[in-house]
Amino acid sequence: MPKLLVAPSILTADFARLGEQIREAEAAGVDWIHLDVMDGRFVPNLTFGPLVVEAIRKVTALPLDVHLMIVEPERYLADFARAGADWITVHHEATPHAHRAVQQIKELGKKAGLAINPGTPLEALLPLLPELDLALLMSVNPGFGGQKYIPASTERIRRLSGLRQHLNPACLIQVDGGIKPENVAEVFRAGADVVVAGSALFNNRPVAENMEKLMGEVYAAGSR
Repeated sequence: MPKLLVAPSILTADFARLGEQIREAEAAGVDWIHLDVMDGRFVPNLTFGPLVVEAIRKVTALPLDVHLMIVEPERYLADFARAGADWITVHHEATPHAHRAVQQIKELGKKAGLAINPGTPLEALLPLLPELDLALLMSVNPGFGGQKYIPASTERIRRLSGLRQHLNPACLIQVDGGIKPENVAEVFRAGADVVVAGSALFNNRPVAENMEKLMGEVYAAGSR
């Protein structure tokens, strides 16, 4: 059975005890740590930069999955690479030079991802799909945590999974936005390899309990 990777977004973690929350997530069996970088321009919200990534790198050995929701991401790729990112994803909509950005990430020795928003056609990914390590489908409009999953995303995942098999079977499909126990199995069956989970993991219950509930739904669903 294919494994579903879980990447908790620290955006919904308690920043007053961020290191503790990350260690709690690691102990619960998560696979990556997802870092949402927002600039207040590409999306309305403003979060953090390379210094926070560097600090998180010191408290976990898990892969750091940096999602750049920023305009002109090319200007900062080297900074995030030096800070300890393992995966760096840029948005197709945030740069006219997505191909150049993907090449830069690879030249920095990192895994390269390209993200698209819910309103962007899947076809936007196709020219670069053969070169990507990760294709990120936003299942909410980016900028804020706690949003509801957009149901039409499931068919987009399914279509991308089919395209991926022809163009680049090694490319991982990541889904970000509104992932909950009630929809994670649907997302997995559609073809997702990695899910980003925020409030489903970081809330008023222990992360281990939330992780068990999330993965329990995946196991109950069986294989794709």
